[in-house]
Amino acid sequence: MATDKKVTAAITAVGGYVPEDILTNADITKMVDTSDEWITTRVGIKERRILKDDTKGSSYLGIKAVEDLLARHPNIKVEDIDMVVVSSNTPDYHFPTTASVIADGVGIPLGVPCFDFQGACPGFLYGLQIARGFVESGLYKKVLLISAEKMSAIVNQKDRATLPLFGDGGACVVLEPTTDGTGIQDVILRNDNAGNAEHLIMKAGGSACPPSHETVDKDMHYVYQEGQQVFKAAVTQMGDVSAEIMERNGLSHEDVAWVVPHQANMRIITATARRINLDMDQVMVNIDKYGNTSSASIPLCLWDYEERLHKGDNLVLTAFGAGFTYGSVYLKWSY
Repeated sequence: MATDKKVTAAITAVGGYVPEDILTNADITKMVDTSDEWITTRVGIKERRILKDDTKGSSYLGIKAVEDLLARHPNIKVEDIDMVVVSSNTPDYHFPTTASVIADGVGIPLGVPCFDFQGACPGFLYGLQIARGFVESGLYKKVLLISAEKMSAIVNQKDRATLPLFGDGGACVVLEPTTDGTGIQDVILRNDNAGNAEHLIMKAGGSACPPSHETVDKDMHYVYQEGQQVFKAAVTQMGDVSAEIMERNGLSHEDVAWVVPHQANMRIITATARRINLDMDQVMVNIDKYGNTSSASIPLCLWDYEERLHKGDNLVLTAFGAGFTYGSVYLKWSY
């Protein structure tokens, strides 16, 4: 008796954008007490891209990324997009949604649902799971998932601990249903919220601590990070969750074409690869060029490496961020 083939959500197109302005380690040494050697050896970053125009927010990065996707993939028509989902820790505004601003900017048809969510640095992984649900349920056919991060807007220019880490960028993918066996195979999303919120946080600006003269004077509207605690947790969780998703899907290191880690720290990336026994030439890395672009880092890797991907390649995506939230996605590349 014939049975219907399983429907999975597949990435069918990728787009990306990074601003033209480059902030090098040499530039940063003129701003805070640090050195190129310290930054390179500690985190592996040589430069990062910065959106210097104060009149433009994350929506601009998202719009440019979508325009890139449409130019690179002419088979994707903007009028066929039936949902827009945006991951951003740096939205243009508390409201309206950045998704609605991007949709207007690229000509998404009226009536298409648009919404934002915030999942910290693993936001793209959470977005894949969200989009997967809409696609595999049959409710939507072409979901546009965008990660857009203007991290320079929330980094303290006087803080030598965080200033060298972050850059700006946007990237996006389209997810569509397929029955050819490719697409998202498995997802693990986790959270370790046992008193860890204080280690990586923006202390003011939300409803728990609204903006005031005092919060501005105390620089409470910038990223605050306790580096050692975050580093230790990220090394453990990214490696372990990647190993777990491989084990429960019967994957060995020989079966995996690429691991795509969140680009936060080169030492974390290396430790993750070592944990799952992958050579570094199987690891997507662009942290040296872009720094930590938060939830945009994984899709920017897919954008950078798109020409090196082949249909059927097994990819393991993994990330860790504030909360502490973390996870891994196993997918088969679809084109």
